Amino acid sequence: MGVASYLVAATPPRLAVGGITIAIPVLAVDQGVGVAVGGLLASAALGPSIVAAPIAGAMLDRSRRPGALVAGAGLVIAAAYAFAAFLGPMPAWAVAIALIAAGTVTPFVFGGLSSFVTEGIPDERRAYAIDALAYNLGAVAGPAVVAAAAALGSARIATIVMAASALAGAVGTVPLRLHPAAASPHDRPSFLGTIAAGFRHIATHRPLAVITWSGTLSQFGSGGLAIAAVALSVARSGDAGEGAIIVTSFAIGGLVGALWNSRRPPRRSPEWVMGWGFAATGLCTVVAAFDLGPAWAIAAIGASGLFTAPSAAAMLLIRKQQSPPALRSQVFTVGAGLRAAAAAAGAAIAGLAAGVGAETLIIAIGVVWIASGAMLLAYPKHAPAIDGSVDPAHPAHSIGPDPDRAHSPDPDPDPDPNADADPNADADR
Repeated sequence: MGVASYLVAATPPRLAVGGITIAIPVLAVDQGVGVAVGGLLASAALGPSIVAAPIAGAMLDRSRRPGALVAGAGLVIAAAYAFAAFLGPMPAWAVAIALIAAGTVTPFVFGGLSSFVTEGIPDERRAYAIDALAYNLGAVAGPAVVAAAAALGSARIATIVMAASALAGAVGTVPLRLHPAAASPHDRPSFLGTIAAGFRHIATHRPLAVITWSGTLSQFGSGGLAIAAVALSVARSGDAGEGAIIVTSFAIGGLVGALWNSRRPPRRSPEWVMGWGFAATGLCTVVAAFDLGPAWAIAAIGASGLFTAPSAAAMLLIRKQQSPPALRSQVFTVGAGLRAAAAAAGAAIAGLAAGVGAETLIIAIGVVWIASGAMLLAYPKHAPAIDGSVDPAHPAHSIGPDPDRAHSPDPDPDPDPNADADPNADADR
């Protein structure tokens, strides 16, 4: 697995998921079923991932063929989106079932695939910078491709393009040859036991708990930004359309930051990068509340997006370093699910709080980002990695035992020393 092959596998499904939330509501309006139904269908495509995240992670952690699970998830998403493209001839309830199926497997191509990125990119910092780039490319390109396809053809064509993108990701996963996380199935806890061990580790291992709650809190701000941007545009110019420009500037800033970060990952400790990145995003967001001209908010929000990719990459790196290999995928999928839930909640809360004033809402979102960065002050100093990895920038603090192992059972306490002699091992990879 190299950088190019990983981007080919990871970007298309994330593009598809990012675009479908726009394509489906537009298609619903085109077919005369109403924007409300379109919104519910878009929620159906995302909502199930929150519940499915721990299950998907446990399946990847226990699987001998994790690549097959990720590729299969891409195929399910592609089939579901292709079916959804025929909303109108197909009843809304049938389309909803298909989209729920897609949402159920989405964690495999988001947090799940992220948990394997270091297999082929040895430099962990660069690996997660590349992963953050894949997320940002999907977030920016998905809506853009939908808008172009809808303008040149129709919303149905745009939805089919999203299905094709998910299919391309599934095909791109095959050459990655993802390795099983666990060396042996022997003495492994039950499936429910694996899920319980994952939740216990996330909740009780302090370094991981700190970055999980910080990353989750930050998404309340991210989720509310679109609502706040529209409110700010209406308050200042009376044109709600300028809100889309503000949100686009944030996405473009995020993409620029991701491209820079993928070329020059910061060498400071990941908790420092994550904390200060979140705080910088919040400060720029607060600055956007000052009315210093029509372009001020666009520039300030665009600048705030610059810091999101480095901080997200640092968060992913800490997730990996602070997770035992047998629970890594579950840590990633649960973390991604919590962030998705927080973003949805942030949008809902911002909508309900729109009456407090646009500037107040923008400042509140910035304060949320700053608070999420401040939470990293609780990160334990010099916390050793528990996955056995070595951080070239901080080798003295990179290897160490899991301090929680004395309080929680090892999910795979007796690995099989002959695991590598499995005649099917090469085929599985």
